[in-house]
Amino acid sequence: MAKTYAEINDKIKKGTAVVLTAEEVAELAKTLSPKEIAEKVDVVTTATFGAMCSSGAFLNFGHANPPIRMEKIELNGIRVSGGLAAVDTYVGATDCNPENPSYGGAHIIEDLIAGKEITLEAWGKGTDCYPRKHIKTVITKDTINEAILYNPRNAYQNYNVATNSTDKIKYTYMGTLLPKLRNASYSTAGELSPLLNDPECRTIGLGTRIFLCGTEGYVTWNGTQFHSTKETNEYGIPTSNARTIAVIGDLKNMSTEFLRGVYYEKYGVSMFVGIGIPIPILDEDLARRVSIRNEQIETTVVDYGDGNKILGKTNYAALQSGEIEVNGHKIKTAPVASLSKARQIAEILKSWIQKGDFLLTEPVRPMPTGTSLKGLQEIEN
Repeated sequence: MAKTYAEINDKIKKGTAVVLTAEEVAELAKTLSPKEIAEKVDVVTTATFGAMCSSGAFLNFGHANPPIRMEKIELNGIRVSGGLAAVDTYVGATDCNPENPSYGGAHIIEDLIAGKEITLEAWGKGTDCYPRKHIKTVITKDTINEAILYNPRNAYQNYNVATNSTDKIKYTYMGTLLPKLRNASYSTAGELSPLLNDPECRTIGLGTRIFLCGTEGYVTWNGTQFHSTKETNEYGIPTSNARTIAVIGDLKNMSTEFLRGVYYEKYGVSMFVGIGIPIPILDEDLARRVSIRNEQIETTVVDYGDGNKILGKTNYAALQSGEIEVNGHKIKTAPVASLSKARQIAEILKSWIQKGDFLLTEPVRPMPTGTSLKGLQEIEN
């Protein structure tokens, strides 16, 4: 038995589609076979809410009179890109002022969504067509032309667990790691995580419609650092950070409930991003994939204090229990992603589909295969 996107969308329009969250279908899989799930379920909603540093927003301010070609741009005192057209910029989530490192690009984006006023100051050299050399003004999301969230790398497919064996505290993007393996931090939402429910990206590709920070968004490309040849376990799940997606959406329609600027002590600024992706259950194979449970999803434990040394493997059931055991050491665990928010997103997306407000899109281009990562080689001066 196989279903098509058109058939599932027709059910959504009629209000007859059976939609479950990934947690609900994982529970259902304890009593039903993949074949039975494929017959019963049409769509499974997945979600994650966590720190995604490789995020940002394109803004177009509009022209002043006389106009200026903005070559140096600051928003609330934060230097942002002046390398686009005259009144365009890209605000990177991790942009910051070193004198005030706890406020950065992610907070500017959050403040824009919240409707707050942002101070814009810009400088240019002055040209015949753009004679103005300086401007200072205030902007909001309602006074600028476009505000487009565009994130080059989101929704990592699995991620390493971070811990620290040294005698010193380590301050990282995975949070504060205490000495001598006294804690471990992990990301992703386990069996709710989007790319763990479709590990080979059969239904996730260019054009896939998604939930993005409270509104509709789209997958635009494979994300940066897309790695499709990582080691997998017996369930076909990569056991460390593998595939990613690039996403886009209208910032003006987003909610600060699902996009938040954060600061990691002595590391820097990042941005929490909420993403939900519907997985159409086209056949038995996809039904089997979305039935994955936390205890079947393995990930790698890495020592961030000792050159990213691999200490072993664990699974998300153990991680979510609050304690794992690695090489005889019992280590307390805590997430740097919000499972409760992921559950909320999966439920919201489920309700949109059930109401007929959200149809599924078939990718116009699949994700690549056979990809790996390259590194930098240092050269002598």
